[in-house]
Amino acid sequence: MSSDATVKSHYYQDKTARLADLLGASKVSLRDDGIDVDGRFYPIVNDVIILLDPAQYPASLKNRLGVGLKGDKTEVFAPDIQDHYSKFWKEWPGLHSRYDEEFEGYFDLVDLSSLRGASVCDLGCGMGRWSYMLAQRAQIKELVLVDFSDALFTARKLFADDQRVIFLMADLLRLPLRKGSVDFAMSLGVLHHLPVDCLKVVRSLKSLAPRLLVYLYYALDNKPFYYRLLLNLYTPLRRLTCRIGSESFRVAFSWAAVILFYLPFIALGYLLKPIGLSQFVPLFDEHHWAGLGGMRHSAYDRFFTRIEQRVSREQIMSLRDTFDRVTVAPGQAYWHFLCESK
Repeated sequence: MSSDATVKSHYYQDKTARLADLLGASKVSLRDDGIDVDGRFYPIVNDVIILLDPAQYPASLKNRLGVGLKGDKTEVFAPDIQDHYSKFWKEWPGLHSRYDEEFEGYFDLVDLSSLRGASVCDLGCGMGRWSYMLAQRAQIKELVLVDFSDALFTARKLFADDQRVIFLMADLLRLPLRKGSVDFAMSLGVLHHLPVDCLKVVRSLKSLAPRLLVYLYYALDNKPFYYRLLLNLYTPLRRLTCRIGSESFRVAFSWAAVILFYLPFIALGYLLKPIGLSQFVPLFDEHHWAGLGGMRHSAYDRFFTRIEQRVSREQIMSLRDTFDRVTVAPGQAYWHFLCESK
C-alpha cells in the first residue's frame, strides 16, 4: 500500500458506518484507492469519494483514473457546466469578507441554534464557502459536501483541518443518498444551472431532509419592467459568450462587464441613494458592497454559464403541493426560501 493511498483511506477509517448509512448500503469497506459499497468500487482521490458514473468524470479525473474508462450513457447531464465550475472555483478558491453579508442574507430564514448536533448536506457546494461559514457559526455534527466538479478538491483544501466532513463527487440528478439521511440540506445558487426543471429537482429533494434551504435566480418579478427588458438584452449575449472557452477572453470580458455594466449602475445607485431611489437601479442592491473582485466574480459566472433558469415567487410558492411549509425571504437574495416537511 502506498503512503498516498494510506492517507486517503485513513481519512474515512472511522466513517465507514456513517458512509453505509448515508448511501443506504449494507456494508462499506475501505480499499487502498477507494471504497467498496455493497461490492461496488468507487475511487477516492484526495479524500473525495467519486460516485459519478465514469462517463461523467471531469477531465482531470479521466486523465488521472484512465481516459478509456466507460460508463452508462447519461442523457441528462451538462459537461460544459461541470467544466465551467471546475475552472470557476480554481479562479476564486479563497474566502472573502464580502461573503459574510451574503451568508447573513441566505441564512436569515434559519435559526442556527436549531442546527446544533445536526448533519448538514450542501448540494452543489462548489468550493464549500457557505458550509465553511456555517460550520464556524453553528455547532453542527457533520457536513456532507456534494458536487459534480473539481471544485470539491478546492473544498477539501478549505476543510483541511476539519474531520467532520464527507466529500462526495456525485450528480444531483442521480443523488446516491438514502432518504432522510441528513437533518438539514441546502442548495444555494445551483439548481437553476441544471438541465432540467429546477423546481422539479427541489421537489425530488423532499425526502432527503426535513428542512431544505434553496436559492434560485429570480425572474425579476418584484422589480420594475426595465429590469426584465435589460434581462432580455443580456440573455442573447450570454448565450454567445458562454460558447467561448478561451480563458483569456473570459478574463478580459468579465473585466469589461465590470467597467461597462456594473460600475456605471452602481455609481448611479450611489447618486440616487440620498433621495431613496437606489433600490430602483439594476445591480446596485446585489453588488454595491462586493468590490471589484466580487463584481468580476458575478460577471464571470453570469456570462459564461449556458443554463440559467429563473423563477418567480409565485412559482416557488407552488412547492406547497409537495412540502408542508414553504417560506420565501422578503429581502435579498431573491429568491431564497426554506422548505419544511413533517
